[in-house]
Amino acid sequence: MGVLNVTPDSFYDGGRHDSYAAAVARGTEMMAEGADIVDVGGESSRPGAEPVPLDVELARVVPVVEALADEAARSGRAVRLSVDTVKPEVARAALAAGATLLNDISASLWKEAAAAGAGWVAMHMQGTPRTSATTSS
Repeated sequence: MGVLNVTPDSFYDGGRHDSYAAAVARGTEMMAEGADIVDVGGESSRPGAEPVPLDVELARVVPVVEALADEAARSGRAVRLSVDTVKPEVARAALAAGATLLNDISASLWKEAAAAGAGWVAMHMQGTPRTSATTSS
């Protein structure tokens, strides 16, 4: 599974793939390297992260998912595209663009996954990214 954070504040990659071109290039590279799943996220869930407005997350995620779905179809690669979101609107738009899996840290998007016949990974987190801590006491 390749993790593709399309955010300027990613704790994982430091925002190296926060532009459309960089994200599509890295996602394509992941597929060529043999990734079975490419997980695209447009909102950081790192401790202390601020929520991203809906329109910003949509603009970050949907075009990248669409481009990667097109690339997978063109190349004949059996790659599953996943979207990491907590917003139903982003989930629905990404599924319509070619994602087939929801990576859901809110554990609340099961209806969107079921309606699309998509896979659903329910995660658990204490609080929200804004209020979560990096360590427990």
